[in-house]
This record gives sequence, C-alpha cells and structure tokens, in this order.
Amino acid sequence: MFRDWNIGQAKSTVAASAAVSINPQLKIEALQNRVGPETECVFNDDFWENLTVVINALDNVNARLYVDQRCLYFQKPLLESGTLGAKCNTQMVIPHLTENYGASRDPTEKQAPMCTVHSFPHNIDHCLTWARSEFEGLLEKTPAEVNAYLSNPSEYATAMRNAADAQAKDSLERILQCLEQEKCETFQDCVTWARLRFEDYFVNRVKQLTFTFPEDATTSTGAPFWSAPKRFPRPLQFSTTDPSHLQFIMAASILRAETFGIPVPDWVKNTKMLAKAVEKVIVPDFQPKEGVNIETDEKATSLSTGSVDDAAVINELLFKLERCRNNLPSGFRMKPIQFEKKPYNQLLMEVNANVIS
Repeated sequence: MFRDWNIGQAKSTVAASAAVSINPQLKIEALQNRVGPETECVFNDDFWENLTVVINALDNVNARLYVDQRCLYFQKPLLESGTLGAKCNTQMVIPHLTENYGASRDPTEKQAPMCTVHSFPHNIDHCLTWARSEFEGLLEKTPAEVNAYLSNPSEYATAMRNAADAQAKDSLERILQCLEQEKCETFQDCVTWARLRFEDYFVNRVKQLTFTFPEDATTSTGAPFWSAPKRFPRPLQFSTTDPSHLQFIMAASILRAETFGIPVPDWVKNTKMLAKAVEKVIVPDFQPKEGVNIETDEKATSLSTGSVDDAAVINELLFKLERCRNNLPSGFRMKPIQFEKKPYNQLLMEVNANVIS
C-alpha cells in the first residue's frame, strides 16, 4: 500500500489511491481529520448513523478506544486490527453478540532479556530486536550524540564530568570511535567499515561466544549449556559470491555514507564493482580472548554507577575528543538516520537470522 515515493504524503490519500488502482470502480473519499472528541463537528451523529460497518487500522490505543466507544454507542459493527512488531491481531466486534474492543486489555508485552537478544537468540523476534537496536545505535543515536558534542563541546564536557558514570563513559567512547577509529572520508572507507562490521557481527562475536562456551560446555549443575532454547551458533564465512553478504555490505555502506554526508556512487549497486571494493579490505585475523565475561543471567540488569575510575577515564576521553575535534573540517556535522520500514534497511536484520538457522 505504501512505497518509498509516498513518504511525506498523507496515509489516507495514499491508501485511497492504492485501493482505486486495485478497483477503479471503487468510490472512496480520503479525509485527513484526526478522529477524536475535537473533530466531532466532522464525524457527527449523522456521519456515524449512516455507517454500515467500521474497519480500524489505527496506530494508537487512545484512538482505537474512542472509535470503539462511538461504535458501541451507535451500535455499529467494528473490525479492529493492529500490529506490534512482527505480531498482528484482528477482533470482530458485533453489537449484542461480542464484547467490545475496550472491554479487555492485552497483557503487557514481555521484552526479551538483553543477554538473549545479543548472545543467545533463538527466534526471529530476537534477531529483529537486535538489528533494530544496532541500527539505531550506529546510525541514529551515535551521530546525534556526536552532533550534541560538536555543537557545544565545553558544555557537553561539563555535563559528562558532572555525570561521571558508566553511561557518560559509554557515550564518549562511542563518539571517539565514530570520529577517530571508524571515521569515514570516502565511500571506500564506508565499504571498509561495513565489511569489518560484518566480520564483527557474524564471525568474531560468534567465535568468541563459542570459545567461551564450547559446544560441550556444561552449567554449574552439570547440564549441557547449549540446550533448548539456546542454539549453538556457527560463524559465517564471508563470500562476495553470496548475494546476502554483498547486500549487507551495500546497505550498510550506503547508510554509513549518509551519516557522514559522503556521496554514494552509482557503482555500489553493481555486484562486480562492489565485490572489487570489498576485496580491497584487509580483515584482521580474530584471536579469541581468555576471561571474557558474557552475561547469561536473564534477570541481570546493568547498573550505571559512577566510580573514581570512570571519572579518570572520562577526562582522558574528553582530552582525546578535543584533539580529534581540532582535526575535523569547520562546521562538520553528522546526519542521523531514523529507522524506516524500507527493504534495504531490513537487510541488516536478515543476516543475523542466518547465523542461528
């Protein structure tokens, strides 16, 4: 129903146009009024009385409850529908026969523990949550944090010193990593970043995980560590002949280029030319580390408490950032990207699923 070229247009207008393209004989009127008490001059008693059935596809609970109450008052049947992530639901509300939408509440949605999402995913929802989190962290939150620092370095530094906690340290480390270790100046830099990101996600992290917890590992009770619902993962072997691998590189490098304001060349969509660019990247051999702590307790929570060490590290990070800022072009700013439901963004989700399948 909605395509890239519809971005910025009213959903009702786009939906009406799509429906007419399917059935040219359909007579439809698209309105752009918010449904609620403030628009009862538009959606008045005559409007509701003349309806035969109401079909909902609203994006917030308050609007759904309002329409449900109007349908209940005017005795109109309602088809209620909605989505939440990868889940969907429909509910038929028929006067004098079924309960209405507002008569009950859905149970609170349970969030998957972060240790499951990051290290032990065992269903596609975990992979989707992981990918969305990585997308927002790398392409939205970190660039926004970079801009916050560059807009007023002294004020930002004061705020970080006052906080002096693990969260402040993490923010500064991400900014420094973005502007120093992983800074991109050309599109080839973006391809390099994407290729190394692939290696980190789908090779190195898996190798470290299986080094820390081998396939024959056991728990403190002697039970097999890798038992349901945990699934033993296997690292991917990157190949320029695998379409999904190249698609990841293409999508990630384009997104990275957008955040740095780097022009995207036309050749990026040519698989042969993209493969040549990827083959230029030197990928370091991975060496697993002893004593790495990987959280396995689903009830564990991370507490951001300050310490003397954090304060010292924050001062060191601020010193490095100041030196890094002096090497940036005048007026340099990044361009955060907000997640949109576009196919090329969802490529980032698909590859993680392959690791555990």
